[in-house]
Amino acid sequence: MARAPHTVEQALELLRTHGSERNRAGMARYGINVDKAFGVSMPAIRAAGKAITHDHDLAQALWDTGIHEARILAALVDKPQWVTREQMDRWAGDFNSWDLCDQVTGGLFDKTPHAHEKAVEWATDEREFVKRAAFAMMAWRAVHDKRAMDDALTTYLPLIRQASTDSRNFVKKAVNWALRQMGKRSPALHAPCLELARELAQSDDRTARWIGRDAVKELESDAVKARLGIA
Repeated sequence: MARAPHTVEQALELLRTHGSERNRAGMARYGINVDKAFGVSMPAIRAAGKAITHDHDLAQALWDTGIHEARILAALVDKPQWVTREQMDRWAGDFNSWDLCDQVTGGLFDKTPHAHEKAVEWATDEREFVKRAAFAMMAWRAVHDKRAMDDALTTYLPLIRQASTDSRNFVKKAVNWALRQMGKRSPALHAPCLELARELAQSDDRTARWIGRDAVKELESDAVKARLGIA
């Protein structure tokens, strides 16, 4: 399907036609905020994104609707090179659901020139979903950014250690995610990530122990070692 220009109203209608109360109920069961949601599946949102011409102004307008699926779509019709630091701060401040945070950070923000800077900055932010965004972006960069040097990614390890005692569910899971994804990226990153995971696993703090033990389990798995060529 060729991409075509859309107005906000046309884009919303495209989403609305794929929404259902059944999907909304399913989203709610997975802890997704559905206060302003149509109940559209991610495959349908991605299909809508492929049908709409990339348009920075449309992305901003979709975001401003406050509708859950429209905000995910906004990240699909925007482009990383158009995104400013100010936009990242504003959108991150609006995150109100783990899936919105993860879709935007992994579909747009982690590919911007400001990704590293914002990951570091947001790692100490006290807002739950902004802080989650920091560690989600670290995890996504470890997977998506093939040009990033391993040494640059190791600068995230002190931030992971610092955040490891944050017991909020959506933060601790993102911290764990970042540690595991970085550790699976390369043999050079595996060693320091596993070392930190083992350290956290012995922590007196319950949250840090959970993060560490879960990461150790995966990073010491035969599957990960085989993929990285580690004996």
